[in-house]
Amino acid sequence: MTDVYWLEQTEEDMPVTDDWLSTNEAVFLHGMRFAKRRADWRLGRWTAKLATAIYSGMSMGREGLRRIEILPDASGVPKVFCDNEPSSLCISLSHRAGMAICALAPSGIELGCDLEFIETRSDSFLTDYFTAEEQEWVAQFAPAARSQLLALLWSAKESALKALHAGLRLDTREVSVSVADFGLSDSGSHAWRSLQVCYKNKWIFRGWWQQTGNFVRTVVSAPPPPAPIFLKIRALESTPAIPA
Repeated sequence: MTDVYWLEQTEEDMPVTDDWLSTNEAVFLHGMRFAKRRADWRLGRWTAKLATAIYSGMSMGREGLRRIEILPDASGVPKVFCDNEPSSLCISLSHRAGMAICALAPSGIELGCDLEFIETRSDSFLTDYFTAEEQEWVAQFAPAARSQLLALLWSAKESALKALHAGLRLDTREVSVSVADFGLSDSGSHAWRSLQVCYKNKWIFRGWWQQTGNFVRTVVSAPPPPAPIFLKIRALESTPAIPA
């Protein structure tokens, strides 16, 4: 098994200025037309850079974060570069409702993560994007639990599609999710619980899910990971950190 690490940040956690972005990133950010997209992109980059710096023992000060770039490859998968050189790290990003998550691991695995907000969904959302078995399972629950389960299943699908480097280009009804220990009574628990995602009965990803408040997060990988490890933020500094 390969350890997977994660970090979450909110819009309130970010600096007001953009001097932690590289020159290329700053140019890209200011070229975006829509404020919502700029805010989401900025939050995702902040979270990914901070996670990379913590994991790698690099400085989390502005100069240190400028050395880290998160650039998409040809398929859109985010890749880490340090001092203009490709890093061996594998990352996955997601943002929702002013919060972002970054999952991170050494290279050599297929990794995906997703963050979803629990909200009421239409009946067409259920029929358009979920398997017949998933629809039957969701229908067994009362409305509040149904919204929670839909968010969880959708998040797991998104995580697996990211691990496949495909995103929503694939039919989500060909992605089936099995979840352990689902129940509204334990929705306040912060513990990670296991899940499995299968694509076309061929690709199988195992992973974990967690709920805090109205947010559900999932992390999957192949090979399967142990429960994700939270990255603890050191006090921000301008000099390189000494690895433990």
